[in-house]
Order: sequence, then structure tokens, then C-alpha cells
Amino acid sequence: MEETKQLGEQPIKKLLLKFSVPCVMGLLIGALYNIVDQIFIGNSSLGYLGNAATGVSFPIICIANAFAWCIGDGAAAFLSICAGRKDSESAHKCVGTGIVSTAIISIVLCAVCLIFCEPLMALFGASDATLQLACDYFRIVVCFFPAYLMFNVMNSMIRADGSPTYAMVALLLGAVINIILDPVFIFALDWGIQGAAIATVIGQVVSFVICVAYFRRPKSFKLKKSSFRIDYPVLKNLIILGGSTFIVQISMVVMTLLCNMMLFKYGALSKFGSDIPISVFSIQTKIYTIVGNIACGIALGGQPILGYNYGAKKMDRVKECYKYILLSSLTVGILATIIFIACPQIIIGIFGKQNELYMEFAVISFKIFLSFSFVTAFIKISSIFFQAIGKPVQAMVASVLRDMICFVIFTIGLCMFFEERTPGNGIYGILFASPLSDLVAGTVITILTIKFLRSLKETPKSIKEPAAIVSTHPGTIITIARQHGTCGKQIGELLAEKLAIPFYCKELTAIAAKDSGLAEEFLLSDYEQEDKLLYNLYLSTNVGQQSIIAQEKILRKIADEGSCVIVGRAANHVLWNYENVLKVFLYAPEKYRMQNIQDMYGDTKEKAYQHMRRSDKARAAYYQNVSGYEWKNFGNYNLCIDASIGKEAITDIILDYMKHRK
Repeated sequence: MEETKQLGEQPIKKLLLKFSVPCVMGLLIGALYNIVDQIFIGNSSLGYLGNAATGVSFPIICIANAFAWCIGDGAAAFLSICAGRKDSESAHKCVGTGIVSTAIISIVLCAVCLIFCEPLMALFGASDATLQLACDYFRIVVCFFPAYLMFNVMNSMIRADGSPTYAMVALLLGAVINIILDPVFIFALDWGIQGAAIATVIGQVVSFVICVAYFRRPKSFKLKKSSFRIDYPVLKNLIILGGSTFIVQISMVVMTLLCNMMLFKYGALSKFGSDIPISVFSIQTKIYTIVGNIACGIALGGQPILGYNYGAKKMDRVKECYKYILLSSLTVGILATIIFIACPQIIIGIFGKQNELYMEFAVISFKIFLSFSFVTAFIKISSIFFQAIGKPVQAMVASVLRDMICFVIFTIGLCMFFEERTPGNGIYGILFASPLSDLVAGTVITILTIKFLRSLKETPKSIKEPAAIVSTHPGTIITIARQHGTCGKQIGELLAEKLAIPFYCKELTAIAAKDSGLAEEFLLSDYEQEDKLLYNLYLSTNVGQQSIIAQEKILRKIADEGSCVIVGRAANHVLWNYENVLKVFLYAPEKYRMQNIQDMYGDTKEKAYQHMRRSDKARAAYYQNVSGYEWKNFGNYNLCIDASIGKEAITDIILDYMKHRK
């Protein structure tokens, strides 16, 4: 906890440098896999046709990455939660579920891609000249999807297990082997594009083997044979936690697929043909990946700093951290943009000497398509920023607005416009779609960001005595989960009074705030009163998980002090390994609950119904996120009671049950 609290005390620059450098390095190493093959292929006899062939397979590899990174990032977040809970049992289930589910997905993808290889390559933009080359490259790469996808998932798990250096070494060694073997296989052995594919998969297999070796002795969990099966509640949690990564990656697939299809269609109508534009776009996409990865690495390094300080309501530190992330990313983006515009020939030359027509299109493309690269970098860091502070709606807007909405609309519209005005010029529509998408999406996200930053205010220090954990005698810990309107809080208070033991409901959030350094109103999130989807998105963010971990830690501290009554916060699951816990669930007919809500809050009938539905959905979402199980599954509880029989009757039933319980 002291290490975590340093996020709110140490200088922001020092913290950001400490966390960002490993992130940037890891992402840059990953980018090498996307670029190295194309450099050597472009300098071989295959030339731009070889690069075009690898380019058409890129969207499918992105789809595979989307699944792997979704499960990998979800597993990393879940393992971090398990570490906070000291829950090694759930940790080994997470690892096993992640690996097995990834293996199944990768085998299915492998089979589908091998069966439909030629149609897929044609769909993604392969011409008659590049179809066979694309298939030769892709068939080899796809055969090793299981090793590639599982390596990515395990690498994320290793980082989350507290071994980021090991994870980086696994990634780096694979990339280095790929770089060494590419010229040997492509030039010395004259294996051409197949040699590039073989070099790539050997590097991936080496990284995979290194990652597998780690799991013989992981730090925070122990794997068993029983670990390697799919635990569906855990898998659901992994998908929820990694969902934003999946969406971002799929948006890249949509953009790349649309580009390839439009380049193929309108390129064929132009003097450049379809292969030159696809080859150029393949190169410039990979080149921009370097810039994007640096910006994303800086922002990802700032995530824990932003999340903690936002939760602690230290808004000046949030603004300072965001300022450094923004300035650093914009500096990288502006420098890259200047290079793209001023000397595209040098960049293109790295990928081999090409003909004049190729160079003409490449220069135009770099100068127009990448002319607002610094804005693209800003958009990418904005998504990570909003994710870090638990703003899922803004994060989603920043993730999909440019690539999945603006770029799609502008590309289709501008290609048609240019082609109608001057036949053969439709391909320029794709080039201008990129800066226009940057301008529109960048403007919207700038407005959202400014509006949000202006709303940030420091929380005044409370003058009231903070809540505290009360020591008590050993005995039964009663946890009460309840539907909204069943008077669970009042019943809990009545029980605690009769048993002369402490009672905790909203009090535990105040204690958690004091212990963690987070603000109490942050732990009582506004999203609890929103719909289930929005609340689920909030809980999947880093800041949402931070809130959960803080409250779970306090629940265990409270339980360690002895007998008490705890209402809400999935306490029955958090305390699953405590033998002296009595788990109660209260339910009641809607009519009864609505009447109670109207009496308590003065709501109208319609408002009471909405209030009831929202609260129940939020409680279900919270329980699902914490436990992986259904909130209203009666099998999770010792006693399930219809609250309409009255508070006194329920209290008597619980007390009677305690007398007869062994």
C-alpha cells in the first residue's frame, strides 16, 4: 500500500519516466515484428509486390491479435486484482482459462484461415500478381497462430505477475532472432517470401517457449493440471476487462480492410494500379505504428498515476500528469509528421529501390495521409487517458470515432467524389480521408477533454471524524446481499443491535478511502446509478478495479477483527475463504420493493421503478465483476429470504438459523 501511495506523493515527472520507459520499449520491440519482414522483402527481388502480399494478410493478423490482446489484457487486469486480494486460487484459474481459451481460438482461426486462404487474401486486396505470394506467406504464419497468440497472452500474464523484465526479454529475443534469420532465409537460402514467414514464426516460437518456461515457477500462483480448463465465469471477466483492447484492435482491422478494398478498387482505375498503393499503405501503416506505440507507451505508463490521483481527488496531479503525457506525445507526433512530410523518400528507400511510379505515389501518400500524425497520436492517448480515470464513454468515443466512423465515411465519400470529378483520381480520396478524420475526431475529443479537465476540482478535507474498524469478539460474520427496496440496511442494523456487534454498509467505503488514500465519493461511483452496460464499462477500467481492490482489502480487515454484519459489496464472495461467514440474500416482490422505495425517497411510482431497476443492475454488475458469478444465484448464499415478511421476522429467522448452524 505504501508503494501505491507513492503514486500520490512522488514527483510526476519521475513517476512517469519510471512507468513509461518499459511500456515504450515493450511496444517498440513489438513493432519490430511488423516492420522487419517488409524491410528485407522490399530489398529482395520481390520488391513492392512482396510488401503488397504481406500487407493484405495484415488485417487477419490484427483480428488474431484482437482476441489474444483481449484475453491477455483481461488476464493481466484480473491477476492484478487477485494479487490485491491475495487470491491465488482465482489467479491459477485465470491463467489456465486464458491459455486454454486462447489455444482453442487460435486453432479455430488457423483452420478457417487455411481452408479459406485464397478467398480471404482476395477479399483483403490481393491482385493476380500478389495472390500466390500472399498465400505462400500467410499459410506459414497462420500455421503457428497457436504459439503466436498464446505467447502474447502469456507475456501479458508474466508482466502482471510482477516480472516485466522477463516479459520484455521474451519479446526481445524473438524479435532479434527474426531480424537475424530474415536475411539468411530470404537472401542466402533464396527462400523469398516464405523465408520471411519462417523467420517470423521461429522468432515467435522462441518467445513462446521462453514464456512457457516461466510458468514452471510463477511468483503469485501455482498451476495444477486442474488449472487448464475453461472456467466460464472467469472467462467472462477476462472478456469484460479486455473488451476495450478488442474494440481498439478491431477498429484498426476495419480501417485496414477498408483501405485495402478501396486501394484495390480505385488503384486499378488509376495509373498506379492496385499493387503499388497497397504496398505503400502497408509500409506507412507499419511506420506510423512506431509513432503510435511511443505515444501509447507514454500514456500507458501514466495510467496508474492518473488512476490513483483521480481516485484520491488530487486533481492538480491528474492535470500535471496529463500535461506531461500530452506534451511528450505531441512532441513525438510533430517530429514524426515533419519527417513524413519533409523526407518521405528516405523512409521509403529503407524498404528497397522502387520504380518512379511507385515513388510518386509513396511521396504523395506520406505527405497527405500522414500529415496530421500528431493529431492521431493525441487521439490515441486520449482513449488511454479516459480509460485510466474511469470514463468509459469518453474512452469509447476516442477509441472508435476516428477509425470506425470518420475514416469510413470520409473514405467512401471522398473516393466517389474524386472519381466522379476526375476519372482515375478516386484513390486520392483515401489519402485525404485520413487528415480530415484526424481534424474532426481530434476536435470532438479536444472538446471532451477540455470540458472534463475544467470540471476537475480538489476535494476539500473532511472535518468530520473518519469511520474506523471496530474490534469485536470472535464469532459469525453475517453478509447481506439484497435487492433494492428490501430494507437490507435496516435489517442489518437491527441484527447488529441484537447481537451487539459492529455494522458496516456505507461506512466501509469511508474506511477504505482512509486506508487507500482514495476519496470516499470516488469509491461510491456515480455510475452505480447508470445502466448496467455503462457500469460494467466503468468497472472494467483501471480506476474501477482500483476502487474494487481498496474495498475488498477493507472487507478482509473488518472480518479479521471478529463478528460483525456487512451489507453489500459482494462481501459473501470476498470472504469466501472465511469459515465463519453466514451469507444472506434478501429478495421481495416488485410491488413491495417499489412501495418501500417510494416511502424512503419520496419517489413517484415510475421513478421508484427506474431507481429499483438501475440499482439492481448495478449491484448485479458489481457482483459479476468481483466474483464472476450471478448475483441472484441462490447457490451463492446460505439463506435466501423473502423480505416482504418484515424486518423483525427476517431478523428472527437469521438468529434462529445461527443457533442451529453447525
